[in-house]
Amino acid sequence: MKAMVFTRYGPPDAIKLKEVPKPAPKEDELLIRVQASSINSWDWELLTGKPFINRLMFGLLKPKQGKHILGADIAGTVEAVGRLVTRFQPGDEVFGDLWDNWGGFAEYACAHETALEPKPANSTFEQAAAVPQAGVLALQGIRKTGQIQPGQKVLINGAGGGVGTFAVQIAKLSETEVTGVDASHKLDAIGSLGADHVIDYAQKDFTKTGERYDLVLDCQGYRSMFDYKRALRPGGIYAMVGGPLPRILQLLLLNFCGPLTGESRNLRLVAEGPNKGLADLRELIDAGKLVPVVDRTFGLSQVPEALAYFGQGHHKGKIAIDSDK
Repeated sequence: MKAMVFTRYGPPDAIKLKEVPKPAPKEDELLIRVQASSINSWDWELLTGKPFINRLMFGLLKPKQGKHILGADIAGTVEAVGRLVTRFQPGDEVFGDLWDNWGGFAEYACAHETALEPKPANSTFEQAAAVPQAGVLALQGIRKTGQIQPGQKVLINGAGGGVGTFAVQIAKLSETEVTGVDASHKLDAIGSLGADHVIDYAQKDFTKTGERYDLVLDCQGYRSMFDYKRALRPGGIYAMVGGPLPRILQLLLLNFCGPLTGESRNLRLVAEGPNKGLADLRELIDAGKLVPVVDRTFGLSQVPEALAYFGQGHHKGKIAIDSDK
């Protein structure tokens, strides 16, 4: 089968189209004909080997054997099942996040049945492949409040990216007042998703406007936690989706110390794990209440170009890969 393979850390041209053996499913796995996949920040980080902590998990000097094919989010058709698989059968259309196996930038991939859900009936394979990682993170981030209430104020930092475009829509389903922050060229798209207010981060610092929010969902994570706390109401919640290790450690430390100082504002990390809530997202998509935003679709052989486009940061929503293109 054809697959995009990388054997060294580096820029997008480090990944090459190659012929590799077709994977065989274990007794508790499915073999999926990958119709589409999508790019996430983790693909970029693993390809470039930055931040360095990823090398400790996936190979210090070069990617470990078995981790040479990137791509976690997929949508496709089940071609074969192991004897212990009970949820799916050949011919079923599925989607999910293969975070433990990877291998989505290929014509075929294997996955445990728990990593997959039936594909939304009214979405294309490209749209479905855009959902698993970004959609789940957005849903988990919004749920950090417990039960968000109508009329509450929600700010989404990085609202024009993969996670952000889902988060805007999910927050609006609860009738909240949503503010989206991103680059100027993404503001129109954020507004079209239902955001009540948009902020160009280059023109205005949302932590210094005097506005206070019940939830700040941060898809960037590059500022001090003290900055974000200024934007929270008493009892408000800051939820971080990814971010550099120093910021994560600062969040954990301040959140640990909060109860000791009587701090009512909470700092939380979105890290519940992959695919948790994916079935809920499928229901929302099938009901027409949630629409995956796909900026551009590239062919399998164009993955280097797609990754380069991702690295530029100009995309709105997700970048999809069509394995048949």
